[in-house]
This record gives sequence, structure tokens and C-alpha cells, in this order.
Amino acid sequence: MEQENHTRFSGFLLLGLSDEAELQPLLFWLFLSMYLITISGNLLIILTTIYDSHLHTPMYFFLSNLSFSDICFTSTTIPKMLLNLYIQNKGITYEGCLTQLYFFILFAELDIFLLSAMAYDRFVAICHPLHYTTKMNPQLCVLLLLASWILSVLDSLLRGLLVLRLSFCTDLEIPHFFCEINQVIQLACSDNLLNVIEMYFATVLMGIIPLSGIVVSYSRIVSSVLRITSAGGKYKAFSTCGSHLSVVCLFYGTGLGVYLSSATTQNSRTSATASVMYIVVTPMLNPFIYSLRNKDIKGALKKLFSILNTMV
Repeated sequence: MEQENHTRFSGFLLLGLSDEAELQPLLFWLFLSMYLITISGNLLIILTTIYDSHLHTPMYFFLSNLSFSDICFTSTTIPKMLLNLYIQNKGITYEGCLTQLYFFILFAELDIFLLSAMAYDRFVAICHPLHYTTKMNPQLCVLLLLASWILSVLDSLLRGLLVLRLSFCTDLEIPHFFCEINQVIQLACSDNLLNVIEMYFATVLMGIIPLSGIVVSYSRIVSSVLRITSAGGKYKAFSTCGSHLSVVCLFYGTGLGVYLSSATTQNSRTSATASVMYIVVTPMLNPFIYSLRNKDIKGALKKLFSILNTMV
């Protein structure tokens, strides 16, 4: 017991993306720039949806919550990574690792549920436009958001408690830039079978089922749009869900890429590098995708910037 407690509180070593000393300043400024762009871009989306009353619709309600989730999702890993790069210290405490692991899972799963809710919103808007306001009422939107939070909190709490029961011995090096749950479980010197079973179960429940819902929603959307006779009508229908579909493909595509890279290579550093795509790049690009391809957001942003300019 004394050995177990000692190793628990001694913490872990996050090996990061590279051991080369000359690359550390470059990595620091690169990730700092991407982090600041992510925070500012998503904050602009949130402020714009709050400011413009025309954006007080279910789609933008979920979009603003997705932006908030992306800010928190990125903030669970990047600030600690930047701190380690700045002070040249790869350590993270046992408590810090568990905290990071818990919030990373929470906001990753919240992203998934919000993307699923947005897919359902687009399905109702395109396939049942006459019933959109009655079906996507404020009560349902709040209920979907609340359910997303509850499921995400409960699963991340369960995973955290299952990691808490593990004991760790001497090998405490994590070949990643954050406490990735699979890497942490592999370091345990006690039986981790229950953790592995829960991880596969959570993958099906929190990953595959929401993705299936998104696929079904868009298959129905495509089927409905193809029945529209005019080319202008088809373009208008597809344009309303193009931004969301782009974000879904980016999120799941990069996530699948990380999974495949970890499954096909024994080099964990390669997997860590690939995970930068969905942890940093995807949340950074989301505001640009929604603002560049959405006339409502662009118009609201112009109004917001013009008011800010008059105030200055």
C-alpha cells in the first residue's frame, strides 16, 4: 500500500510531441497561436449569437454551446502543454492527470452529442419545415442540451473512478502531450480489464450511436433534397447544413485518423501528433467554417464589429 500511494502521488511524465530541444520554442509559439485563435474565434461565435436576435434559433443555440464546449475541450490540454514547454518540465501530478482526463472526456463527448443534436435540427428543418418551430421548441432544445451534459458528466465520472482504482508502479511515462486515457490505463500494474471493457462500451454508446444518428439524419436530408425539382431549392437546402456537415466530417475524420494511426503503428508519438488534429486544429477551424459559409453569421459579425468600432 505504501508503494502504491507513493507512485500515485509522484505523478506522471508527459513526453510531449518531441524530445528535440531546438523544437520546443517553435512548438510553444505554434500551439500558443493556435490556442489564442481557437479561444478568440469561438468567443466571437458565442458573442455574435447572443448579440443578434436573428440568431436566437435552435441551430445557433447549439452552435454557441458547441463553441463553448470547444473552448473548454482545448483548454483541458493545451495550457498544461504550453506550461510544460515554457518551464521545460514534463511532469504532471496524479491529481492533475485525473482532472485533465475527466474534463477531456467530458467535453469530447459533449461535442459529439451537440453535433448529433445539430444534425437532428437540420433534419427537422429540411424534412419537416412546416413543423420546425413546434418540434424544435425551446423546451426540447434545453432538454437535448441537458441530456448531453448529463450523459457526458456521468460517463467521464465513471471513467475517472475506474482509473482511480488502478495502481501504478515504476513506468510513469506517457508518450503524449496530455493524459490520454488509453495511455494511462496501459501504464497500470494492476488489473485493467474492467477499464478496457468500459472503454469499448463507451465507444459504442458515446461514439457509434450518435454517429449513426447523424448518418441517418443526413441520409434522410439527402433523400428529401433530391426530391426538390428546382436547382435553387436544392442549393438552398444543402447550404443550410453544409457548415455542420463539414464540422462533422472534420471531427470524426480526424478522430478516426488518430484511431487508425494508433492501431497501425507502435510509435505512440505518431498517434500523439495525429491527435493534434482533432484536439487543436478542429476547434480552431470550426468558427471559420461557420462564419465563412454562413451569411447570417457573417452579417451578424459585421454588425458586431461596426458597434465595437463606434465604441472605440
